[in-house]
This record gives sequence, structure tokens and C-alpha cells, in this order.
Amino acid sequence: MNELNSVVRLLDLGVGKYGNKILYEDSDKTIEFVELRKLARIIATRLIREKNKDRKNAPVLVYMSKSVDALTAFMGVLYSGSPYVPIDTNMPAARLQKILNNLKPSAVITDSIHYKNLFQVEIFGAKSYVFSDISSGEIDDNAVNKVVDGVIDTDPIYIMYTSGSTGEPKGVTVSHRGVIDYALWLVETFGFDEDTVMGNQAPLYFDNSVFDIYGCLLCGGRAVLIPDSLLMFPIKLPEFLEEHEITSIFWVPTVMINVANSGVLKKYPMPKLENIAFCGEVMPNTQLNIWRREHPDAKYANLYGPTEITDVCTYYVVDREFEDSEPLPIGCACRNMRAIILTEDNQCAKQGESGELCIIGSGVALGYWGKKNITDSAFIQNPLNSNYREIIYRTGDLAFEDKDGLIIIQGRLDSQIKFKGNRIELGEIEKAAMCLEGVENACSLFNETKGEITLFLQTKEELMLRKVNMALLKYVPRYMLPQRLVTIKQFPHTANGKIDRVGLRKTYF
Repeated sequence: MNELNSVVRLLDLGVGKYGNKILYEDSDKTIEFVELRKLARIIATRLIREKNKDRKNAPVLVYMSKSVDALTAFMGVLYSGSPYVPIDTNMPAARLQKILNNLKPSAVITDSIHYKNLFQVEIFGAKSYVFSDISSGEIDDNAVNKVVDGVIDTDPIYIMYTSGSTGEPKGVTVSHRGVIDYALWLVETFGFDEDTVMGNQAPLYFDNSVFDIYGCLLCGGRAVLIPDSLLMFPIKLPEFLEEHEITSIFWVPTVMINVANSGVLKKYPMPKLENIAFCGEVMPNTQLNIWRREHPDAKYANLYGPTEITDVCTYYVVDREFEDSEPLPIGCACRNMRAIILTEDNQCAKQGESGELCIIGSGVALGYWGKKNITDSAFIQNPLNSNYREIIYRTGDLAFEDKDGLIIIQGRLDSQIKFKGNRIELGEIEKAAMCLEGVENACSLFNETKGEITLFLQTKEELMLRKVNMALLKYVPRYMLPQRLVTIKQFPHTANGKIDRVGLRKTYF
């Protein structure tokens, strides 16, 4: 076995160790290590035979619903030496076209349900395959082995598209080394093994899914894909976890908040649940404490990492109950990663001093696919190092290091506003609002046209702005009080499970 130059080496190793053990499961099917490797190499054989030899690392778009078949397609693409590009099948054709304009894929793998959608867009001569066709046929082991042997660990493994501030999608390009190091850290930190069963909440085009996909691939565990329809009913999720004997979850906080607020945690002991990790938004202490009180024996971890990092770059194991108004740390850097906080003049921030959080290490993405200018502005030379090339990623997050050496996130640099001469972090208003009685979730937005701060509260009862502001004065100065209040019984969510801030802005501004 060659060194770990590619993630598919983990699958090769897994076949030898775990054989016919189930690796991935959805509501319709399961797949074992052996079967996954076989089908993936069939797919790779077809792609290798028909690929354009002049396009090294040419990406392959995977346009499929969240499923075992989609994961099989990912592995097939990797065995062919290319990066895979997971795409939301529900996105509008106009946005898909913007992605295709940037990506220029060499091939598209889809399913029979979504194949017709490709006729609505220009795919630039890419070969299109239906999964059921490309996953049946013969394997050319010599051709596949030759391609995999030629992969180096800095080659791209996947490209995930995020929304840019300009409205143009950006394709974050991540390396094999980033994912391999991340998987090794996961197994080491959480003690994952072949008895691990992960309950996957994240869509496959959202980088939180990397936790489930590759954590299980390395440790020999099983990843159960939670149906998207079930995520709309948080009251049913604990029952699903208990029924499938889930041992570990990695969810966005909004989903965890909704489960905690439903009161359903009291009904299901979930004795198998050992690890509860969360990332992607700020986790309010109120709802976190509900989880901890109902399930005190589990390990809770606050993970942090933008898409431009291989999912996660810092972590904090929650070892006590936090007061509602206390900041929850994001902790310290993960394996083979380093976090630094830079002031506005590019100096290293002192302890307690605010600055922009920047990340160094193997998990830092290769950049944005086909967008050199914005890559160069976000992935820069470390200004603290003038001796050799060392790339850091500027996260855009404002942070400081506390007296214990733990990193505390204060909010986004781009969500800071200047209002009536005062610099305001909207996330601070949200955190304060979460301390108020009856508030289940909070979102704060600034209306530039009207020059006012709007506070959105998820509550069961109608609240009055004056009374809310009087209560907020306990936590924030008067100049940070919102001028408008909107109460909602249930926040709209994005496909990732986060609060849909864009949707709120479109509806109420």
C-alpha cells in the first residue's frame, strides 16, 4: 500500500480491515466497504477512458440527491484522479449556470430524476452520465491503479461552492491532505472506531458532511444519512437517533436549538449517543445547557471552521455549564493547524485584544477555483513571517484570546456596522436577545436604506419592542438597541439548516 496520497487509500485500507461491514446508509439502501470500492472503481474506469487527457484535475460535477449513490459517485470520481463537486439539486438554474460558467467540468454524474434539468443549462461539452449506467460495467484495475498512484496529496479532492459577497458563487478547493489530516484528528479526538454510528444532518454539498463521510471511512464506522424531510420536524429527530443507535452527531446549532426548544429531549434517553458536536453558527448556551442536562454523559464540542478550511480548524470540549450571557469559546487549533489573531496593522494581537482570526496549516484550502484575484486577497502571505512562503486564510471573523488561551469569536468583521457614530457587532445583539425569557432564537440585521437595526426573535408569543429593549439594556449599551422588532414562530432555514438571513431580508426589508 502506498502512502496516503489520496483519500481513496482510506477506502482501500477499509476493505482490508472491515470487508463487508456497512459504511454508508440512507433510507433506501446500505453499502459495504467492499461494494463501495467495487462500484467506485467501475465508475472510475469509465471516467478515465473517456476523460480529456489534457485537463489534469478536471472536476466532475455530482448532481444528485443526498444518498448512498451520491457518496459512491464521489469515490468513483476520486479513483479517476479528479475532484468531485457536490451540488444542491434544488438550486435555481440561473445559479447552477453561474457555477458551471466558473467550473467548466469535464463530466457530470446525475440520476434519472435530475438528468432532465441539465437541458436547462450549458455544460460546455462535459460528458453527462446517469449513475445507474456509469456504475455498471467492468473494472480496469491497471488503469485505475496507475491514476491513483499519480495523485499527490496536495491535489484537490473536492470543490464546494459558497455564496460570495458579490452574489457570485465561489468554488472552495480543498486538498486530499487537508481531508486526511482532518479524519485522523477526528478519530483521535473523539475516539471513533468501528462501533461508531454517525447521524449525518449536513447536505453533501455543505462541508460539515466531511465529518461524517471521512470520519467513518477512516475508523470503520457507519454514517446514517438523515432524510432531509425529517429535519423539518425536530420533534422526530431524537426518536430517529435512538432507533438507529446513533453514537455521534455533528449538526448546525439551529437544528439543535429547535430540538431543545421542542421539549422532546426529555422523552428519548438516547443511551448510545456519546459525541455531540456543532458548528456553523453560534450555539446559544441556553439550548446547549438543555442538551447537557438531559444527556449529561455525552461529550459536547464546539467546533469552528469556514468552508475555506477543511471543515474545522479549532475546537472546544464543553466541560461545564455556561451562563446564558457567557461567551462559548471555539477553543484551540486542531491537529496540524495554527490560529493567529491579527490586529488592523497586521500585528499579533495581545491576549484579550481583538483582531481578525487567521488560520495556517494543512486544512487551509487551495483557493477559489478559477478566481485568482479573490484567492490572492483571502489567502495571503503570513505578515508575521518574512522568511519563507507561508499562506494564511483570513476568516473575516473578529476574535480574541482569553486568559486561558482559548479563542472567543466576537462576530463577523463584515457584520459590524457604524451606526450613529458607534461601531456595533450585530452578533452581540443576537447573543443578548438569546438571554431573554421566551426567546428561542434570534437574528439581527441592519437595513441600510432605512438606517435601522431590526431584531428578529423566534418566540411563541408576540413581544413588544419597548419591553424587549428594556430587558436588553441589562446586556448591551443603549446605542445597540434595535429600532424594529419582528417576532416569528419559526425562522426560515437554508438547506444547510442555518437561519435563512437572506430570506428574512427579502421578506421584511
